[in-house]
Amino acid sequence: MTVSAETIKDLREKTGAGLMDCKRALTDAGGDMERAVDLLRQKGLATAAKKSSRTASEGLIGSYIHMDKIGVLVEVNCETDFVARTDDFRGLVKDIAMHVAAANPQYVSREDVPQDIIEREKDIYRVQVANKPPQVVDKILEGKLEKFYGDVCLLEQVFVKDPEGKQKIKDLITERVAKLGENIVLRRFVRFQLGEGLDKGAACACE
Repeated sequence: MTVSAETIKDLREKTGAGLMDCKRALTDAGGDMERAVDLLRQKGLATAAKKSSRTASEGLIGSYIHMDKIGVLVEVNCETDFVARTDDFRGLVKDIAMHVAAANPQYVSREDVPQDIIEREKDIYRVQVANKPPQVVDKILEGKLEKFYGDVCLLEQVFVKDPEGKQKIKDLITERVAKLGENIVLRRFVRFQLGEGLDKGAACACE
């Protein structure tokens, strides 16, 4: 089928993929924009998987300050300094830092969550589903644990700027891997919030 240049442009702006990739995805999807987006994301996953074993030792440390009340530092690695200097990579780092400020994740990935924290969550969930049929308990527990990961793990969180509320941070990174052609690793972050951890009710030490 023939795909209009305007439709290809719209898909490119929406996904950041190359023109030929957008045209191919729209053709394969029969002109269906949402299906084409899914195809591009699937391709991105395959590309990311191939590149994930490659060393990423360059990159950037990005920062974001929100109203002088919240500050974030985030390290995102790529393979070359050339890619680290591109607007696409810098934009990714900035978006991730802003997301951390807004969403307040506790860990980078689910692999970083301590096992004792996971077991504690499972114990809570088991109490919550104690009256459910045994054959569905495991599935419910799995679903609750997935939601927990989505709440506390940066890579599993839904990107705060995604208007559809579907794209996770790991999907955002996968898209950049496909576009920039290098392995990209979100290594670490730190988030500061003014007054965090202070006992605001305590008397001033100078009194």
